[in-house]
Amino acid sequence: MDTSLQTDIPAWVDGALTPVEKLRVHQLGLKHKAVSVFVMADDAVLIQRRALGKYHTPGLWANTCCTHPLWDEADIDCANRRLEQELGITGLTPEFRDQVEYRADVGQGLTEHEVVQIFVATAPKSLRVVPNPDEVMDWAWMPLDALHADIAARPERYTPWLRIYLAQFAEQIFPK
Repeated sequence: MDTSLQTDIPAWVDGALTPVEKLRVHQLGLKHKAVSVFVMADDAVLIQRRALGKYHTPGLWANTCCTHPLWDEADIDCANRRLEQELGITGLTPEFRDQVEYRADVGQGLTEHEVVQIFVATAPKSLRVVPNPDEVMDWAWMPLDALHADIAARPERYTPWLRIYLAQFAEQIFPK
């Protein structure tokens, strides 16, 4: 079993933020903390295709990276940690953009109910990306207009949260 599933993440239980095992959080659909990062190069966003070994939504395209902060981990530290762990990206300066909340069925009886700190970083398209094969099976730069169009045409290729981000929160994440 993936040992990262045994990690405690910050979740709300009876109104109080409490450390709860990650898999249990998703089985119960508990509201919990999350961080999502979008790396941009002009009008293109760096997206990743989740590795087939992921315990939910394997093989689907997602934003640059997303995760749950560790207990007592600062959100910006979490954003930088996951950029490096998932994609080998270092040296960027993610900037806080907004906080959003969503709830989505991610299959296999699991639910993401996240309060997400959104970060955006800018980079050149020549950015060195070295994906961790346990996390990421592919990556691409995609212009935002093309991403919106492809999600509309083939939503099954994308994670529920990326579809939600672009449908409900695009103006907060990508202000004109």
